[in-house]
Amino acid sequence: MQLYGSYTSPFVRHCRTVLLETGLKCEFVLADGSVSEARSPTQKLPFLIDGELTLTDSTAIVRHLRERAGQSFLPMIEDFDRYLMADTLMDAWVVLFNLRKDGLAWDDIRYLKRQRARIDTCLQTLEALSWPEQSPYNDLHLRVGCVLDWMCFRELVDLAAYPQLHQFLSTIRTYTPFAETAPHA
Repeated sequence: MQLYGSYTSPFVRHCRTVLLETGLKCEFVLADGSVSEARSPTQKLPFLIDGELTLTDSTAIVRHLRERAGQSFLPMIEDFDRYLMADTLMDAWVVLFNLRKDGLAWDDIRYLKRQRARIDTCLQTLEALSWPEQSPYNDLHLRVGCVLDWMCFRELVDLAAYPQLHQFLSTIRTYTPFAETAPHA
């Protein structure tokens, strides 16, 4: 099995954390956009090759890894919906982050203002939830932790405005599989 990705991607990080949790043997292949363009029809990272099977989305990869390890992946629909909310939050930030890197401002573009509003409402909704104070963590917790830590790593949000999420991130950062996959350039 080979997982292709980067050290900074929260989607890749979630997969790497699950690999540490499950103990599954997998080679991590450091990759960039040129590799994903050549090897993945979605042209994004991560992607996983497991024999004849190629998976091109982190959620499918996490589910596959859990199933290979005899574990379940978010059996409660409410947790899965919140997991997808974290993905929406991340997707909106990726758009804005990449535009900012390219020197574009989003203040005057309606679609981009909506992305910014989406970020705010997702954070507010996640802030209102209860978060565990210790492991075990499920894939909702891991996904939200990865997204929050990426946003902090990229200096995109001040979690002081979200005390529940701030406390949760502080707590999950002490979880060994999560700590060992912390983003770095």
